[in-house]
Amino acid sequence: MKIKTRTVKMIDVQEWDDLVQKTYGRPYSFQQQEGCKERGTFNLTVPDQDNDEDMADSVPEEVNGEEMGVKFASWLARSPKKKLKGQTASYQLDLWWERNFYPDVQAVANDLHAKGLLDAGNYVIDIW
Repeated sequence: MKIKTRTVKMIDVQEWDDLVQKTYGRPYSFQQQEGCKERGTFNLTVPDQDNDEDMADSVPEEVNGEEMGVKFASWLARSPKKKLKGQTASYQLDLWWERNFYPDVQAVANDLHAKGLLDAGNYVIDIW
């Protein structure tokens, strides 16, 4: 018996983050989202239905707060230079963006596709 294999379009998580950061000019770390993802893979179909409607318009300005994820438009509307209320260290702002103030990954993928930066198809993001 011969083992079956398949070819996949794999994206390194750092390359994904770099594309998102360069395209939108905002801090972004896919691995840090949803309470920090474990090593593994994430399947993504482009384009596909996103969960943007289910996302909040805003989240508290609290690093590692319980509320995470915002609508894509809210993420785009906020300046990445605007400091957090009560911010005492510069690293807190990036951590908040990466861990609390991020959009639905499918909404990002759909927009990258609409911009011509990501071809339609099935992808696997390799989270290491």
